[in-house]
Amino acid sequence: MKVFIAGLPLEVDEAELTAVFGDFGPVKSLRIIKDRETKESKGFGFVEMVNDNEAKEAIRCMNGASYYGRRITVNIAEDKGPGFNGGGNTGGGKGGFRRN
Repeated sequence: MKVFIAGLPLEVDEAELTAVFGDFGPVKSLRIIKDRETKESKGFGFVEMVNDNEAKEAIRCMNGASYYGRRITVNIAEDKGPGFNGGGNTGGGKGGFRRN
């Protein structure tokens, strides 16, 4: 299942976000969308998880949560067709994210 994440703090990288979603289950791919010229995060991204139930649990727990002091939005991604080419980075710390 593909998940859309918005409101990401600019300091969050793919390795850290992969680790955060990895708490819920295996991550198949993940990509933070970046500006073509500056290569800086645009504050949103996509994660594809192996198991739909684990992806739904991640959405339930993380949607509306505070991440580095910013409220993030996490929901099922709308499939816009081919072109989602996530990178499967792994590892990294949990940063400032707390699940409640």
